[in-house]
Amino acid sequence: MVPQPDEEFAWYFDDEPADGTHGLWQVLMDDQPEFVDELLAAGADPWRPVLGGWSPGRLSLAGPTPGLFTVPEGQHRLSAAERAAVLEAERLRTALADSHHEGLGLACVAGIDAQDAIRRLQATPVHGSRLQALQEDVLAGHDFDDDLRIVGVTTVPGGCIITQPWGYAPTTTAVQERLSAGTVCYGLYANAKSGNQGTLTRDGAIGGGDLHPGGGPDPFDTVTSEEVLLAYLYRDHSVAHACAWVGLHPTDARAITGQPDAWVELPEGGYGES
Repeated sequence: MVPQPDEEFAWYFDDEPADGTHGLWQVLMDDQPEFVDELLAAGADPWRPVLGGWSPGRLSLAGPTPGLFTVPEGQHRLSAAERAAVLEAERLRTALADSHHEGLGLACVAGIDAQDAIRRLQATPVHGSRLQALQEDVLAGHDFDDDLRIVGVTTVPGGCIITQPWGYAPTTTAVQERLSAGTVCYGLYANAKSGNQGTLTRDGAIGGGDLHPGGGPDPFDTVTSEEVLLAYLYRDHSVAHACAWVGLHPTDARAITGQPDAWVELPEGGYGES
């Protein structure tokens, strides 16, 4: 039996003729190719666009089973830019494979380095015995409820990452407004109770809230062709999705869960508010 869409998104399938085309989209999202033959036999069209101009058939060319459907003559394959995005996604998913942890907060910022981020945040470097104790506690996985003003800052190819393995501070409005001046910032908080929460800030203005990095293409918040592709490529990889959205290319997970370039303390006032 072919799985049915979640009730939350049932409205999205209501206007679809009973040929199973949207069912193909769903099994593609769920990595369930075993249902494809049944849907095709029922008349599903894998080349009918579903979201952001993407059809199940064309999007499958970017996934783990690119030979899932026979490509008809004249059908557009992936562009050079899309193929490059697929290769980068494979690399980035591998590089950040162990970077997701409950309670993690981070901000990915395009086009600025760690020193610029520290200046924008008016943050103070943590030094001496306090720094040593902090590094030891991070490695030991201690609880940091009393240190929500301390964040890590690391330069990576394409920009920088501000991280807090134990809290949400990098995703607060005050932090993202300052970091995003003249650029774009993607915030992620891995909320242990409600799941991954994403925000997008451009040049000091919140451009998107209640995003779901790593959750796959969502008709509620995914509109462009590029966003659909990114959401598909980074399903279940929320940190990599946040990095890719703003064009960051970290080579490992150090900036997220390891020792950053610098530990800094945010100034008092305003930074603890989301």
